[in-house]
Amino acid sequence: MLLLLLACVPLYYLWRITRLHNPWPRLFLGGIAWIAGARVRITGEKTQGGAFLLSNHVSWLDIPVIAGASGSAFVAHSGLAEIGLLKWLCEMNDTVFIARHNRRSVHEQVASVRAALTDTGALTVFPEGTTSDGTGLLPFKSSLLSALDPPPPGIAIQPLLIDYVLDPASIAWVGEEHGLDNFLKLLARRKAIAVTVHFLDPLTPDETANRKTMATAARDRIITQMAQRR
Repeated sequence: MLLLLLACVPLYYLWRITRLHNPWPRLFLGGIAWIAGARVRITGEKTQGGAFLLSNHVSWLDIPVIAGASGSAFVAHSGLAEIGLLKWLCEMNDTVFIARHNRRSVHEQVASVRAALTDTGALTVFPEGTTSDGTGLLPFKSSLLSALDPPPPGIAIQPLLIDYVLDPASIAWVGEEHGLDNFLKLLARRKAIAVTVHFLDPLTPDETANRKTMATAARDRIITQMAQRR
């Protein structure tokens, strides 16, 4: 993993100087997923152009898997920005940090998310607001979709299901388990981790009427796909 980082970081900064499209965050995060044992299959396609991806959330592994599959940046809790190395890695991938409990900065955060939707090909949020055990879906927090109400012009709202095919509960980062413990547990696995990324149909104009309608429609799409996998 260290060798991958050392290889990608200089190239990342070189591409920034040239102002060309920077492929290295996607390659780096996809490489992290591979090193962690993820063997990714993709169904469907990410919408061409700007897209806001609404995904279920099971593990830290979701992030490198989705980034490798789509090149997406992410909306993340501001607590990650307090950890130096994680903040640096997140910023390399154009992460947008939000403070969920700071009501005074809501307008600034909405503006930041909308700007990121304009500047990047895709931005992913986890509307559950936390991780689940991967066998079901928690309620979606429509407040996390405030930046999409109304949707920015030209931006598709696309649900996504990340499915750890064989045993999602063994991958999940839930309960009192420390993040580092979950990270080391997955790295120590001898078996590969089969994971399918399902890009589902984008929401229709009627389904994006407001953030609550979006949350309900996206959750229904993901639940329907979950039912089909069984």
